[in-house]
Amino acid sequence: MEQLQEKIRYHQLYDIYGGLLTDKQKSYFSYYYFDDYSLSEISKIMNVSRNAVFEQIKTVIGILDYYEEKLNVLKRRERRQYHFKQNRGSMTKKQLAELIDELEKIEGYNGI
Repeated sequence: MEQLQEKIRYHQLYDIYGGLLTDKQKSYFSYYYFDDYSLSEISKIMNVSRNAVFEQIKTVIGILDYYEEKLNVLKRRERRQYHFKQNRGSMTKKQLAELIDELEKIEGYNGI
């Protein structure tokens, strides 16, 4: 199950940061994570060694993790979703104000 959660996480990170990758990096990621090709299959398609494919995928994962570590887009999205789910249904004005305050903290809003 942990492997599936990791795959989902990288799909989400790719959705967020994929536009920052090169076309070659996108290809390796897509073949491996979206198409479920093996390293050997990708090496034949890309005409490189299996080890080169492994290194490219490792590099792309590192880049996605780096962007998330610096920008926290996925983390903030998950925190927003958590608060929305917790506060679904009827809310008092006070609860709504507290939710807005928490969402502003998540987004780094400082009243400007």
